[in-house]
Amino acid sequence: MGQTVIEHLLERLKGIGITDIFGVPGDYAFPVNDAFCTDHDFKWIGCCNELNAAYAADGYARIKGKAAVCTTYGVGELSAINGIAGSYAENLPVFHIVGIPKCSVQRNGNLIHHSLGNGEFDLFHKMTQPVVCASTILTAENTVSEVERCINTALAKKQPAYIAVPADEAIKELGCTRPHIQPEPVSDQETLDTVIPLIIEKLKKSQNAIAMVGALIGRHELHGPMLEFINKSGIPFTSMFMAKGTLSETHPNFIGVYNGRILDEKVQQTVESADLVISFGAIRSDINTGAFTVNLDPNREIKVHPDRVCIGHAVYHNLLLEDVLQELGNRIENLSLPIPMTPQGLGKPTGEPDGAITADSLYPRIEHFFAPNDIIMGETGTASMGLVNARLPEDAVFFNQTLWGSIGWATPAAFGAALAAPERRTLLLTGEGAHQMTVQEICQFARFKLKPIIICVNNDGYLIERLLCEDPYIYYNDLAQWNYSKLPEALGMDGWFSAKVTTNRELDEALQKAASADSGCYIEVVTEMMDGPKMARVLNEIVVKGPGWKA
Repeated sequence: MGQTVIEHLLERLKGIGITDIFGVPGDYAFPVNDAFCTDHDFKWIGCCNELNAAYAADGYARIKGKAAVCTTYGVGELSAINGIAGSYAENLPVFHIVGIPKCSVQRNGNLIHHSLGNGEFDLFHKMTQPVVCASTILTAENTVSEVERCINTALAKKQPAYIAVPADEAIKELGCTRPHIQPEPVSDQETLDTVIPLIIEKLKKSQNAIAMVGALIGRHELHGPMLEFINKSGIPFTSMFMAKGTLSETHPNFIGVYNGRILDEKVQQTVESADLVISFGAIRSDINTGAFTVNLDPNREIKVHPDRVCIGHAVYHNLLLEDVLQELGNRIENLSLPIPMTPQGLGKPTGEPDGAITADSLYPRIEHFFAPNDIIMGETGTASMGLVNARLPEDAVFFNQTLWGSIGWATPAAFGAALAAPERRTLLLTGEGAHQMTVQEICQFARFKLKPIIICVNNDGYLIERLLCEDPYIYYNDLAQWNYSKLPEALGMDGWFSAKVTTNRELDEALQKAASADSGCYIEVVTEMMDGPKMARVLNEIVVKGPGWKA
């Protein structure tokens, strides 16, 4: 017998480097589940629910560049769709593989479980299309070409693809083995030869140009070419909130994170007074621009996007970000520009040893706790906002979900990231409100013998919501109170170090133990209800107290 539909799909996933599959099994997906579990090159990563599986795949893709998640029809795929939408918004190629009912059952219009009972079996496929860049339902005849199309599109656009596999088609022998050759996108050479000299000329005339590193540099895995351009030109660079840690923050040309008037005033003044800002792969969303407080003169800015370059008000299409960076790196000479400042980080921790833990005493301590090569996952809201100005050590990376902003993302995403790089230390910083959404997934760390450090900030409710709404004490911002530090024991995480801390001394002792522990660590940090980091406080002033942007 020749290769089957599901065997070919697995072969192609392996061909692009995917061998870990997150998911939850289901009867319509059994042929797919069986194939993953019987193929010795794959590892099935069973998650607590489909949403968590999608979040975990998202975190994995941030480290490995791509990921896959497998669910069953209807109930499973719809549970995962929020996580898939987040990967779409934040440019991460996650392959969503869905086991669906047999084609024979669909043709007969049978009333089956997990359906809406109306005989329409393609509704869920249609529902997912707005949050994927490619989708297909495989058959024996179309598998080779459709799998290739979905893979090529997802990897080029850095967004998810949806691949449905009917239970009977999964085990059929391929009916066609010749793939449709899809040409790879390329830059228009004539346009490239026009634009690169224009950019270099503007850079040479500049007295205080700044490069701005955006999140898409990381998504397109262009760290090397970006760094080559920085090193050869000598240009100082900033990053946006969403791109924090994309390039090493210990680099001598790094001046700090730029987030409009929300963050460091010196960085803001430096960037906004530059006679030229050249941004690479930046996403101008509300949180990423400091609630739209970014103030850059378009006549003094060059924007390099994944598929075009904007110089002032002129737009040059059919230019790939990778090619633009490569050519700039090849042709640029040292600009001899001054480095205007060196970021100082969060400074020395404050607070008396036996005093209560505050934002000003917590986040500087966490910054000092960071180590080279760490993977740091910050939950949406105050947890990640507290660390945005922390200076990361060499080769440490930082991720949050700036654009999609689905609270609960960070806990499973940290699991996915840790699984992608088990040799590195993974830190998860989350608030207890977000943690309650997806907390059961922490049991997977122990199941797969991973040893993260989890810091859960317990401030008695949804702090970021309290800071964004008119009445911070309104009832919907309250939460059921849990004994968070006892969760590892309850969830079978035997041998973990766990602590609940309420003073700075207790926090210091817990961090010291965590630094040397040969196990996973869980620290519950209790703070006052309304005590948030600077970024959150300034955001509160803009959103609630001042005119302008509203959520």
